[in-house]
Amino acid sequence: MIPLREIEAAAARIADAVVRTPLLRLPIEGSACKIYLKLENLQPIGSFKLRGAGNAIAQLYEAELARGVYTASAGNMAQGVAWHARRLGLSCRVVVPDHAPETKLAAVRRLGGKVIKVPFDRWWEIIVSGECQGLDGRFIHPVSDPAVMAGNGAIGLEILEDLPDVDAVVIPYGGGGLSSGIASAFRALKPTTRIYAVEVETAAPLAASLQRGKPVAVDYTASFVDGIGGKSVLPEMWAMVSGLLDGSLVVSLDEVRSAIRLLAERQRVVAEGAGAASVAAALAGSAGAGKVVCVVSGGNIERHVLAEILAQP
Repeated sequence: MIPLREIEAAAARIADAVVRTPLLRLPIEGSACKIYLKLENLQPIGSFKLRGAGNAIAQLYEAELARGVYTASAGNMAQGVAWHARRLGLSCRVVVPDHAPETKLAAVRRLGGKVIKVPFDRWWEIIVSGECQGLDGRFIHPVSDPAVMAGNGAIGLEILEDLPDVDAVVIPYGGGGLSSGIASAFRALKPTTRIYAVEVETAAPLAASLQRGKPVAVDYTASFVDGIGGKSVLPEMWAMVSGLLDGSLVVSLDEVRSAIRLLAERQRVVAEGAGAASVAAALAGSAGAGKVVCVVSGGNIERHVLAEILAQP
């Protein structure tokens, strides 16, 4: 669990560099719950990753900054690190899996980051090991860095300020850094709130691990939901996520597509697959009744993918 004082310090540290995103009610009838949207897709890079990256980089020593920074990311953390690196005049490199969407990679390049593509298995090894041989500079882990999680936890503080009587929060799960940060804030300030991860059926290692009571590997199938999902729960994250979260809600690709369409039609919100997954789970009733906050983690979806989804009935 990330200490509350570290989350509060992170929130203050990054306040001038990030957007305090709105919490809006989703206008929909017939749902078993009242759905609220925490719109992290409105961050300057279109993703919550700006928060954790900013807090981690802000705490580096001058000597570390001089060597530059790098990360391993499917695209959103890459943008977060590159955005802050450009702001501070640092060199930045990002290692991405070979299926990373071009819209995210183009954004990294616009921000001045150098993109290094590797096969997915190699990329996952870097995530697990926390280093990449041959690259100099400070590695900003996209998930398990405590400073990254503390920055993410600021989202939990904002939700509680805007909706103190929230009953449940649904959070997209990639490696656990976002859900652990938010859950840590809630466990300190409102422990009765239900906190759920959400995964997609093609890559749901947390759900499988919770069912078995230990970290297990699962089959991974790449899909348009590229911002969440992996082959396994990171070993260093297991104790935290299994202790903080009330479960993992698994949604189908079709449910995510429907949520993307609904967000566009009802709220005029563009969400990527990962960002819409939380809404898909709430719409299915998986998060229970009451006031349910869905963290829309990002909106970086390729245009042709969005067009195809919106064209479907």
